[in-house]
Amino acid sequence: MSALNAVAIAQALIRCPSVTPAEGGALDALGKILRDAGYEVHRVPFSDANTPDIDNLFAKIGSGAPHFTFAGHTDVVPPGDPASWAHPPFSGEIAGDELFGRGACDMKGAIAAFAAAAIRFGKPKRGTISFLITGDEEGPAVNGTRKLLHWAKERGERFDHCIVGEPTNTATLGDMVKIGRRGSQSGTLIIYGQQGHVAYPHLADNPVSNLLRAVTALISEPLDTGTADFDASNLEVTGFDSSTHTFNVIPAEVRAQFNIRFNDLHTAESLRELLLARVMKAVSDNVHFQIDWEPSSDCFLTQKGPFVDLLSEAIAEITSKTPKLSTTGGTSDARFIKDYCPVVEFGLVGQTMHKIDERVPLADLEALSRIYQRVLERYFA
Repeated sequence: MSALNAVAIAQALIRCPSVTPAEGGALDALGKILRDAGYEVHRVPFSDANTPDIDNLFAKIGSGAPHFTFAGHTDVVPPGDPASWAHPPFSGEIAGDELFGRGACDMKGAIAAFAAAAIRFGKPKRGTISFLITGDEEGPAVNGTRKLLHWAKERGERFDHCIVGEPTNTATLGDMVKIGRRGSQSGTLIIYGQQGHVAYPHLADNPVSNLLRAVTALISEPLDTGTADFDASNLEVTGFDSSTHTFNVIPAEVRAQFNIRFNDLHTAESLRELLLARVMKAVSDNVHFQIDWEPSSDCFLTQKGPFVDLLSEAIAEITSKTPKLSTTGGTSDARFIKDYCPVVEFGLVGQTMHKIDERVPLADLEALSRIYQRVLERYFA
């Protein structure tokens, strides 16, 4: 296998069944490729009492500033029924002009393009190139990038800029760069009542009507109308549940789950205060309720400027396209990296990510690798 070939590296990574939290050999394969190219490679495992142990990788070449880092994840989502795939999900088979396999576009393909580009570029005359690779992006993200960044900082690493290789493009390579993401906050609204027989409602206290009023209050008024860089924040109710699952019993409690994707007009804390006030206004003072909040993901935005321009120009040189600068989509590990340095996301086309027959055109893999190499050439010029 040629270490300089993005397609060959992607095949090697795809053949590793690294479904979260399993390492599956993917970090072993990447580590060997980078070590053979002269990189200092560290395997960094993290543990937590409530989540699976995770293995991570940090590799670097060079020293000092400027420090450019590529970030990504080798863990993948389950493939589903392998029999439903045209080619086995962990075979890395090439059919026609496409590479098939779980992780082809999300995001082993981008990591392969990172590696091929960085190895071809070589050691910078000044400064550092590094890789921050986790096995915990598709999972709970507890023992992954957040802890790896802290570990690197404790070792004295200071990052100046980062590209995350998430599949950002919507239709063709070069059409979109993510310069930010909305934050995410999930919660469960619990309304309490008194259980009883439906034929004797005066002997019970049905919490369902209060839940309906509270949920209506949560969704009836928009959170905002958006900003110059972000779409409007939105709250989606995603589920209801009851303490009883029978037709003739009034429940003692009912629940509604919801998620908010929010822009830079809010913080998780300000949203919690706002939604609590809405519920309190919707129900009477004697109603017993609570909102259980899940850990939040912050909103972030990388300001337009020289770094974003550098990436956009590299994309234009290789693809002849001017990418749209976007903040759409879900969350990514860039939400952790933004606390350490400016970060943008650019990778492959995401149309088949997480799907049966996930795949990527061979030409896109090679073109993405050339884009990353051009970024390095411009960055360290």
